[in-house]
Amino acid sequence: MHFPRFWSSAGSGTCVAWGWSDESAAAAHAHAESRLQRIRALLGNGRERLQRGYGYPDRPMREPVVRDFRDASGQLAAAVTRNGYGSLVLNTAGLMFVDVDDTEPAPTGGSVLSRLFGGGKKPAPPPLETRVRQSIESWIKSRPDWGWRLYRTRAGFRLVAAHAPVAPESADTQSAFDAFGADKLYRALCKSQACFRARLTPKPWRCGSRNPHHRWPFADAGVEAAFQEWQRDYLAKAAAFATCELLGSFGNPSLHPALRELVEFHDATSRATSKLPLA
Repeated sequence: MHFPRFWSSAGSGTCVAWGWSDESAAAAHAHAESRLQRIRALLGNGRERLQRGYGYPDRPMREPVVRDFRDASGQLAAAVTRNGYGSLVLNTAGLMFVDVDDTEPAPTGGSVLSRLFGGGKKPAPPPLETRVRQSIESWIKSRPDWGWRLYRTRAGFRLVAAHAPVAPESADTQSAFDAFGADKLYRALCKSQACFRARLTPKPWRCGSRNPHHRWPFADAGVEAAFQEWQRDYLAKAAAFATCELLGSFGNPSLHPALRELVEFHDATSRATSKLPLA
């Protein structure tokens, strides 16, 4: 898990590179200049391909850390960051999150020929919740020491493995992602950043707010003040919504001592037991 403290940009027009450093703003700017030269060279050779969704999974996320959690040895166990559109995100080194979005296409009536010759309408697949619960049951049958917490989200479901810490790059993680159908970009992000991610607060457009015009790091005090004004409006509107709803626990009911604080923080900040509308 790596969230550099210092960031700087270099370039002009449509070619802009960001650099980062844990030591100084000057080092971050030097890194930005170096990356800019590399990107220009790749663009000149037609080799640079931009990835969308989570951005670049092979480099740190440009997000400020607003809170961190340390383990008994002082190592970083989790960090709360603010993403590009202003929502708070929990990043964890050992508490596994698996988000399963409902992307199943609507069933169709089949072709004219299939209806004429008995093909008829294809049966609709089971609801996503049914499939997720079946996958949980199957998983626990083969791994009875595991415990899963199931949450409903606006776009689908979230699973949390709270029985024991699990490393993001482990074989168990990849097996869980396969079993529950985790998003491919999310898989790549977890592996490269060595952390799991879970959004804690609503997406702005789902709670009647708008996306912020400015993103961290802020260019000057005026830009930061404008962002803070946006944030006050966003938080006021977000207070009427939850990010997920706890549906129940399955398998091993115990919360691992190293994970209990994170689970409780996740549930409180996402308002998982509030019964508020999801956003």
